Amino acid sequence: MTDLPKAISVDDHVVEPPNLWQERLPASMRDKGPRIERARWGEFSLDVGAKYKQEMTEDGEWGDYWVYEDRLVYVHKRHVAIPLDATPDGDVSRFDRSRMFIGALTYDEMRPGCYDPAARVADLALAGVDGSIAFPTFPRFCGQTFMEGKDLELGLQCVRAYNDWMIEEWCADSGGVLMPLCLIPLWDVGLAVDEVTRNAARGARAICFSEIPTHLSLPSIHSGYWDPLFAVCQETRTTVCMHIGSSSKMPSASPDAPPSTEIMLSCNNSMASLADFLFSGVLVRFPELKLSYSEGQIGWIPYALERADNTWKYHSSWTKADEAIPEPPSTYYRGRIFGCFTNDVHGMASIDAVGEDNVCFETDYPHTDTTWPFVQEEVERMTAALTGEQRYKVLRGNAIRMLDLERA
Repeated sequence: MTDLPKAISVDDHVVEPPNLWQERLPASMRDKGPRIERARWGEFSLDVGAKYKQEMTEDGEWGDYWVYEDRLVYVHKRHVAIPLDATPDGDVSRFDRSRMFIGALTYDEMRPGCYDPAARVADLALAGVDGSIAFPTFPRFCGQTFMEGKDLELGLQCVRAYNDWMIEEWCADSGGVLMPLCLIPLWDVGLAVDEVTRNAARGARAICFSEIPTHLSLPSIHSGYWDPLFAVCQETRTTVCMHIGSSSKMPSASPDAPPSTEIMLSCNNSMASLADFLFSGVLVRFPELKLSYSEGQIGWIPYALERADNTWKYHSSWTKADEAIPEPPSTYYRGRIFGCFTNDVHGMASIDAVGEDNVCFETDYPHTDTTWPFVQEEVERMTAALTGEQRYKVLRGNAIRMLDLERA
């Protein structure tokens, strides 16, 4: 195997520890704040809006679940938190992905790397990874859970508590391996600006945002409403990170399509979001703003850029796109918008068109898409045709630039 650079993953996931909000919320809010309970559960199925159909049963499998404002929000499941029995007798070389299915799970049955920072660092190290940002689980990919609550002041305190925990506990003692990815209060752009500023002062350089805010009944990026957020992100060198599903709506061809259809089409949301940004004027007004699309893969990007440029070239006579976008849209993509991949051989083969300065790697630990623990073998396979410089950029260098890191 070629001597590969250590990888930095720009899309992993953290399972929040049970005591996070009960320890960090003001005492007066803890009875309504997030807490863990345990019950038996029957079979699960995926529902619309990236949600699940689930039912408590007397004889089902034990599973831990989050309660928020006295309502059930999320049940831990085996396909999004590596179960211990997926590595028989602790032997990661025998990793069995078939043990990761939609079934209930308790913290006792999870691999500790799901929720414990020291264990996460160790798991990443054995796979040749020495840097990681992690999206939330219970709050969902951009904190929708807290926006959907009844008490937005409680929601704000939950966002702040999460960010404090992320910076002070999850990342603090990791030797720089774990890097903060923070939430914002989506329902108030002024509060969001304050939270970016607060966390940037503590070294945080990435926030979660929705790929398509209008699906969450929020203003679009065309409205100008989010400009103060984009301005503070540019000023603080904070990257706007958008995970597939962060709009609580997954693309599908038919209402009754199986889950595999949504999974295959998940990049469609990333493409739609990219089109929005390319033609919004946001990238013109904020020339140093950085965007990241997590888990959308990258093979679709060359066509999207070509189509964007041709749309600008051939249709501006009536769309007036060239009035807001003075240069071809792909001009604003280069080096500023990062496509992220876990497993995309076609994307690697198209590296010249995707842009070697626009690609970052992700392990997606501990979800079923993860290449862990065989990251090195998979990276060797996918990047075999790349030059040494391109490999460094894709696996490490671009992430360093994206996250404004001080490391080689």
